[in-house]
Amino acid sequence: MSQYQSKLGSQERRAGISLATIYAFRMFGLFLILPVFALYAEHLPGATPLLTGLAIGAYGLTQALLQIPFGMISDRIGRKPVIAAGLIIFALGSLLAASADHMATVILGRALQGAGAIAAALMALAADLSREEHRTKMMALIGTSIGMAFAASMVLAPILNHWIGVPGIFALTAALALAGLLVLFFVVPTPLATRFHRDAEVAPGSLGVVLKNPDLLRLDAGIFMLHFALMCSFLVLPLMLRDIAQLAPLDHWKVYLPVFVASLVIMLPFIIIGERKQQLRAVFLGAIAALALALAVLASSHGATQLIAGLVLFFAAFNLLEASLPSLISKTAAASHKGTAMGVYSSSQFLGAFAGGVAGGAAHGHWGVQGALYTALAAVIFWLSIAAFMRKPRQLSTYLLNLGDNSGVSEHQLIAVPGVVEAAIILEEGIAYLKVERHILDEQKLLSFADSK
Repeated sequence: MSQYQSKLGSQERRAGISLATIYAFRMFGLFLILPVFALYAEHLPGATPLLTGLAIGAYGLTQALLQIPFGMISDRIGRKPVIAAGLIIFALGSLLAASADHMATVILGRALQGAGAIAAALMALAADLSREEHRTKMMALIGTSIGMAFAASMVLAPILNHWIGVPGIFALTAALALAGLLVLFFVVPTPLATRFHRDAEVAPGSLGVVLKNPDLLRLDAGIFMLHFALMCSFLVLPLMLRDIAQLAPLDHWKVYLPVFVASLVIMLPFIIIGERKQQLRAVFLGAIAALALALAVLASSHGATQLIAGLVLFFAAFNLLEASLPSLISKTAAASHKGTAMGVYSSSQFLGAFAGGVAGGAAHGHWGVQGALYTALAAVIFWLSIAAFMRKPRQLSTYLLNLGDNSGVSEHQLIAVPGVVEAAIILEEGIAYLKVERHILDEQKLLSFADSK
């Protein structure tokens, strides 16, 4: 059986699960304060709506600025030292926020949390520990862990807030980071070699090409707006659940849990329609419109029923867009520029979180609860106006072919294989980066060019 048809090896499974765990620990800690911080900030010295927004979003700025440089440093000194340093910095930021008796200290703590920017280094380590043909599975496993961490944080945060308070949540976040260190050194395998992977890392020489691609920029703007809207919304949603739905903070999980379940039930058929029926553009634009409608419903809510209906629609649209955007990036970016495109995309996401916190906080201070939601609505409407010009994406997949010493293979030969649309051979890596149409791909012929070792 060809290695390209085999399952994940035991080391790859171990690496994927353990790296996903580390990522989930970190993101769970970051997300945990979203459903509770606005309520906590009302009683924190020095708090204003603007500073509350800055505290929620501060991690996004430092994360966006440092994740690509940290990834590059990991190419030089190794993945594990960079990831370990990032987890320690994240833990220190969490402890600083936990000890805070003033909003300014919380802001510094959150910024320090973001400075532990391990995303790029972690993805690079995942690439080091996986064969080319299984790279997508590894990245999907890590991506799934982020979604699970987000859902778990929405449900568990109100309960944890009741038991240990927001300072306790920050301390728990530090403990999770330290647990991540144990996983890193005692569970995650150590790669035999560290090398650059252009499908998983940022190539500085490709930045110009990626930043000039209007289709990619449109998607980068999309993830920026999506997380902008998320942060704006969570500055006021906990207040609305308390004041409009008349729910005690401890009981907020009783809303978030069924809302998440309902939103997933609504979302899944549209993912199937988008991918299998090749209606991704229509589903994508529809989800942006649904997100705008959800924000309008939330902003005009005067009772619990309308508020909960708005939340169901909001999370269904948010989760659908969060799942669709990386897929669209992968389909749009050239195979040899995928890592760079994903790096820019990820930085855009974190910048959106920072901008949403600041803009939402300012709007909340000037115009009240509705002001923050209408600010998010304006951003989503702008997003819809630029997304409307996107072209229908082709149903292409990234395919990495290990050529090894077969340096005589040409890009022309690979493109001649039925189903191969694009090919870029990087001789120094011995890898061919391909874009393929899976349903018509002659994989047997393609694999005849692979390294037989």
